[in-house]
Amino acid sequence: MADTGIDQVNHSYDEANQTQKNVFDLESFVGDLTVEEDACSEDISLEGLQQELEECKDDGVVANILSKGVKLREYTKGVENNLRQVELDSIQEYITESDNLVSLHEQIRDCDNILSQMETLLSGFQAEIGSISADIKVLQEKSMDMGLKLKNRKVAESKLAKFVEEIIVPPRMIDIIVDEEVNDEYLRTLKILSKKLVVVEVDPMIKNSKALKDVQPELEKLRQKAVSKVFDFIVQKLHALRKPKTNIQILQQSVLLKYKYVISFLKDHSKEVYLEVRTAYIDTMNKVLSAHFRAYIQALEKLQLDIATSSDLIGVEARSSGLFLRGREPLKNRSAVFALGDRIKILKEVDEPALIPHIAEASSIKYPYEVLFRSLHKLLMDTASSEYNFCDEFFGEQSMFYEIFAGPFAVIDEYFNSILPNSYDAIGLMLMILIIHQHQLIMSRRRIPCLDSYLDKVNIALWPRFKMVFDMHLSSLRNANVKTLWEDDVHPHYVMRRYVEFTASLIHLNVEYGDGQLDLNLERLRMAIDDLLIKLAKAFTKAKSQTVFLINNYDMTISVLKEAGPEGGKILVHFEDLLKSNTALFVEELLAEHFSSLIKFVKTRGSEDLSSNSDRPITVAEVEPLVKDFASRWKAAIELMHKDVITSFSNFLCGMEILRAALTQLLLYYTRLTDCIKRIVGGSALNKDLVSISSIMYEIRKYSRTF
Repeated sequence: MADTGIDQVNHSYDEANQTQKNVFDLESFVGDLTVEEDACSEDISLEGLQQELEECKDDGVVANILSKGVKLREYTKGVENNLRQVELDSIQEYITESDNLVSLHEQIRDCDNILSQMETLLSGFQAEIGSISADIKVLQEKSMDMGLKLKNRKVAESKLAKFVEEIIVPPRMIDIIVDEEVNDEYLRTLKILSKKLVVVEVDPMIKNSKALKDVQPELEKLRQKAVSKVFDFIVQKLHALRKPKTNIQILQQSVLLKYKYVISFLKDHSKEVYLEVRTAYIDTMNKVLSAHFRAYIQALEKLQLDIATSSDLIGVEARSSGLFLRGREPLKNRSAVFALGDRIKILKEVDEPALIPHIAEASSIKYPYEVLFRSLHKLLMDTASSEYNFCDEFFGEQSMFYEIFAGPFAVIDEYFNSILPNSYDAIGLMLMILIIHQHQLIMSRRRIPCLDSYLDKVNIALWPRFKMVFDMHLSSLRNANVKTLWEDDVHPHYVMRRYVEFTASLIHLNVEYGDGQLDLNLERLRMAIDDLLIKLAKAFTKAKSQTVFLINNYDMTISVLKEAGPEGGKILVHFEDLLKSNTALFVEELLAEHFSSLIKFVKTRGSEDLSSNSDRPITVAEVEPLVKDFASRWKAAIELMHKDVITSFSNFLCGMEILRAALTQLLLYYTRLTDCIKRIVGGSALNKDLVSISSIMYEIRKYSRTF
């Protein structure tokens, strides 16, 4: 019923909303209120009414009521009547449903009784569960206690097992150490024994145990037996190194390194015996390698080819020194004393295997000393590298190498010190310097420093000797006897050939090494040969012969320097400049010999200005003899010049270049003469005797075809 009353109120509100057409006008509604209607109540205050109305103007119900113009009191009374009716309807409905409510009350009471019984039952369960929880907690504590005890017992068992394992001496181990031969199984057993000996010494628990008193004497006996056995074994292997024809490196790699643990065992458990083994090995290898290198050096000495003696110098006179007679033999291969030739191949073979002496001796081949030098040091490098690595791997001591090689170094030094003071082969010495330099690079790439000091020492010994021999050559040029060296021959002098071959060889070798001091020494040598060559040239009585002699020597020098390679540098440029200047001088001398009058006139009178009032003008009579003389014999003169050049210059191409230069210069002189004639008054009368320029050009081209 209450719901019915509310629906009626809402329905009236909806009707009010549907009939609302205009916006609510507050002022019009307030205007209807009168003071007299509320005057009966003195407690009511109208203060704030305007504000409340403003706030309620947006309410839908209020707006609907006010829009109809209904009085508030009337509307309120209507609402109260509706509410009262709804209340009465609700009471009537409640009375109607009273029986159902009584039944519902009884059901609720029965449920309450049942729930009370359930509460009692669950309270009992809760008490029992609390008791079980307490039992579980007790069991959990017991379980944790038992787990801790088990863990402690396992730890104790592990330590005890480890203790027993480390201190016990199995019978099998005793049998192997005492009775078995040294082999792989013996080494494994030796490692176990070593571990036990170390643990007994360092583990405080074992050191303080009573069990050690029973085991320690047995361990000590085993240690002594093992040390004795492995010492005898190693000494036996070392004796095998002394047998002749034994390949030491194979024995080291395939036998000794397999038993390198033996050395570690001795080092750890018997220092005195280890030092004995170490000393025995050093002594053995020192003697074996010393004998090996001594025998190899003796075999190499039989293969040595002597190249130069103290008299084989650039400025020494060939006939008196015997070099000319003896030297004709080495000159078959461009004189190995001064020319590099095929000897440079040694630098490409610097890391090739060492010579095998008996094979080389069987083929009757002799070698310059630098070949033997390279072979000896190649053998030294390979042997030293192998021994250095073996000492490091087998003994764990790289310093042993220097004690072992003290003997071999002494043997090689003795041989080298006997050879070096008697070496006068400057090219061979320079090759040896380069070989040592290459060997240093090889050892550096191998990352093996054991020969650094030795190779430095050899290098330091070679340079002063080279400088001394070089200075001997320099002194031979400075102190040369021009009278004994001079020969009445304009062809290249043998001293100059020695010089240029020697210089070209050193320049070629110095390209890779780049020694600035050697460049300075070569410049000093060049200055000395310049002075000597000028002195030899002055020994000729004719100026033309002097010039031809210089040209031939300069041309030969330039050719040899260019053949050696493009590294001639300042020296090559110097001789090219000398060749140009002397060629120009010879051309003038050659032309002056055949056309002196023509050249003299052109140089003195040909450049005069004929238009000026000269004191002595050029006349036809003055020029006519020159023109007729040239026309009558110019071809014959050119032929004589050609023959002269052919016989004077040893290099045909050089001679032809000089002839062409001479003919070109002649053409220039004659052209200037013809130009002068054209400017002479009445010079046209000589045209019939002038040789045409084209004829001279044809003749020049004819000789040019020959080269």
